Amino acid sequence: MSNKFLEFFKEPAAAEPLKDEAVIKKTYSHFRWRIFYASFIAYVVFHLCRKNIAVALPAMGDALHMSNTELGLLGSTLYVTYGIGKFINGVIADKANVRTFLPTALILSAICNVFFVLSAVFITPGHVSFFGLPSATILLWIMAFFWGANGWFQSCGFPPVAKSLSYWFSNSERGTKWSIWSTSHQIGVFGAVALSGFVIDKFGWMAAFYVPAIICVITGLWLFDRLRDKPQSLGLPDIEKYNNEPEAKKNDGAEEDNRSYFQVFKENILCNPIIWMLAIAYVFVYIIRFGTEDWLVKYLVEVKHNPLTIASAKLSTLALVGSAGAIMAGVVSDRLFKGNRTPVNIIFLVMLIVSLYLFATNTGGGAIHETLDYVYAAMIGVFTAGPQMLIGGLCAVESSSKKVASASIGFTGIFGYVGAALSAAGTGVVVDKFGWNGAIAFWMISTMICVVICTVLLIYEKHKKKTANR
Repeated sequence: MSNKFLEFFKEPAAAEPLKDEAVIKKTYSHFRWRIFYASFIAYVVFHLCRKNIAVALPAMGDALHMSNTELGLLGSTLYVTYGIGKFINGVIADKANVRTFLPTALILSAICNVFFVLSAVFITPGHVSFFGLPSATILLWIMAFFWGANGWFQSCGFPPVAKSLSYWFSNSERGTKWSIWSTSHQIGVFGAVALSGFVIDKFGWMAAFYVPAIICVITGLWLFDRLRDKPQSLGLPDIEKYNNEPEAKKNDGAEEDNRSYFQVFKENILCNPIIWMLAIAYVFVYIIRFGTEDWLVKYLVEVKHNPLTIASAKLSTLALVGSAGAIMAGVVSDRLFKGNRTPVNIIFLVMLIVSLYLFATNTGGGAIHETLDYVYAAMIGVFTAGPQMLIGGLCAVESSSKKVASASIGFTGIFGYVGAALSAAGTGVVVDKFGWNGAIAFWMISTMICVVICTVLLIYEKHKKKTANR
């Protein structure tokens, strides 16, 4: 039984190489497009069972009598398990079958969402005690368990996608394809916010969890039909060979093939100072990313007294328009900075500080201020999406090796979700202690620290380049 289980997820062996050039071209063309759109849709749908909690927080807090600190701690459980899982599952994904690994994770995430909301059906906060503890405490723990389990299965989504993009698209096209695919983050958040806001308004806060769960199960079954593993599993040649271009890094290729996976992992990740700087910077990128995504609705309801539907619409603007920021960052870094990503990160982060300040100080009433809220929310989305896509994604892969693409994403992901957990729990505590101005300050200071780290990274990269030229 266990052998069948392992075989189901095991990376398939390379098929007999195809000989006919016309068949190779037709097969590559078909499956590259198919895997790209399937990976895109998969990650959009993953967000439906992850970001739904952001819109549900105000109603959950009222219905379950939870404080901001409790809601923050509840939300942080996903980020803790996601961060750990992203690294572990990144290592696993390098050797796993994308076709089975990713859809299974999506379906299990949906199941966790169902059990999360059922917890509140069977345990009602009140004065009844279980094992000497108040029912409210028991409910918080059980919901935290299922939300944390959801985080683990959510962490299985990105690593296999990173593997697919690395193996199906060569170095000369990967930056553009990666930046386009990365808009799935923002579109996923937009979809989750729009869907959750609608179903909460019609059916109550619990619907924000079981409706996305149904969609995720259906999508997971569809993905099993659409996805495939590496090109070699279909008898296709390596993508660099097919596109007749060299590998991006001198350590890739034949020389790398003689090293074990652990050797590549050690040399290209654990002993790579650039990866470490990217990972630390990613902590602060995620503090601001998840601070705004998870708490902006509650901020708008409590500070600017927006109805839930208006607050959700503003967050949707942040997510949807923000997707343009990922594409912009990829194109600008490719064309204006010749593949140098760090200057783009610094520019975006400085503009993010400005956007946060403008959004927080736009406190007047009237149509003009309401319109400006949408504009500033969109700016926050744009200038967060760029560094989020580059620092922990494309930069990590390009600074490492294709052979450990999923693991490098997972490594930076651990640090990113440390930031996410700090953002969830930290924002809740700061709001309870210092009010919402404290939360805005928390996000802005985090962004400033990230600018400093990226500046150090830029200096290091220039020094390294000069040394190499000598």
